[in-house]
Amino acid sequence: MRWFLTALGVLFGITLFLFLDYSLPSKQTVRITNTYNRLTDIGANAIFYASPDTGTVQNAAGQRDVRFIDTVRPNGKPYVYRNEDTGWIWPPYFKYDSSNLHAAATDRRSTAAAPEWVSITSYGWRVSWMSIYPNAISVKPVAGPDVRPFNWPAVIILLVMGALLMLIWRMWNQFRERSIDPTLVRLDARGDAARGRVSRWWKGR
Repeated sequence: MRWFLTALGVLFGITLFLFLDYSLPSKQTVRITNTYNRLTDIGANAIFYASPDTGTVQNAAGQRDVRFIDTVRPNGKPYVYRNEDTGWIWPPYFKYDSSNLHAAATDRRSTAAAPEWVSITSYGWRVSWMSIYPNAISVKPVAGPDVRPFNWPAVIILLVMGALLMLIWRMWNQFRERSIDPTLVRLDARGDAARGRVSRWWKGR
């Protein structure tokens, strides 16, 4: 039984880590090289794209017109973002300005000869073989490729979640001390008394 609970705890921990890693905002310092729209096939990876509730439209072939932002990291490796509204669905970024973000990103395009570096805040993963892209939330200029803005939103969210978990843990401990533990003690006492009666009855036979 103990190994099952351990495995269940490990599985829960991995699931929680992946959930937070996907949902929490991250910041990348990059150089924007291109912005464009592209008809994209939405199939088994639909969970990693915006919900139809946000106003996105797919054609009969299951294709969606998605905005993309091509970038290059300071180490020279390419990194591609999608740019979709999130609406009121999860994650709750309440993003409705993908058109404005597209215009701002287009205005920040630059070349390797005359680079202009920006910090892009996004959520999600980049998985090339599954055509999964992180969703860009904001674009802000930075002084250079070595600038790494502190990720305050993610830290604040984690602190709030930690405080809530601590509160729940304390409430559970108080409930256990006031209700569960006394009940278990009474049950143990009744069990001891019942075993004592059975033992006396057996000896008196």
